[in-house]
Amino acid sequence: MNLQDMLAIEDLKKCVDFHGHICPGLLIGYKAAKIGMAKLNEQRAEDEEMAAIVETDACCSDAVQVLTGCTFGKGNFIYRDYGKMAFTFFSRKTGQGVRVSMKPDAMELGDEHRNLLQKVMSGSASQEEQKRFEELHFERSCLILEKPSEYLFNISPVKEEMPSKARIEPSVICSCCKEPTMPSKTQKKGDQTLCRGCAVSE
Repeated sequence: MNLQDMLAIEDLKKCVDFHGHICPGLLIGYKAAKIGMAKLNEQRAEDEEMAAIVETDACCSDAVQVLTGCTFGKGNFIYRDYGKMAFTFFSRKTGQGVRVSMKPDAMELGDEHRNLLQKVMSGSASQEEQKRFEELHFERSCLILEKPSEYLFNISPVKEEMPSKARIEPSVICSCCKEPTMPSKTQKKGDQTLCRGCAVSE
């Protein structure tokens, strides 16, 4: 598969356009979201028909947003800072959920790829090394796209409750910074109502 073939896949191209480039992490999120939606028999959410929980803020989360239609702004895209390539999808229509988590060796890099990644991340890679890294990164992306899902992911029913719908609340004014804040995101300190930022700095 070459770049042209990959970008001919319409929904994948949308993910690439949103994220900015093709990489293995984006492909993991793309495949995980496709699996989750297929298991739940769901289409892209226009509003809050679905909810998604991601356990990483890495590249894969962008693909989940694009494919599922779950976003921070709609309150149905939830981030948990666990550092895992794991994704939970819910259907509000059926009440069902599925968790899709990456297997330990799904993105295992070869020695050359791993060494070049370290150089690129540290800013010490030469132009030739940067080019070679990009070649290997693209090859890994193609491999992830072509691999059967069972080689990449553990897939299991969800045991936790579905996230509640987004809350819309009239703001209150933080006693310290005087900025409008959602009441459910404030903390009481004596007779003061503080936003979380001010509560931490107090």
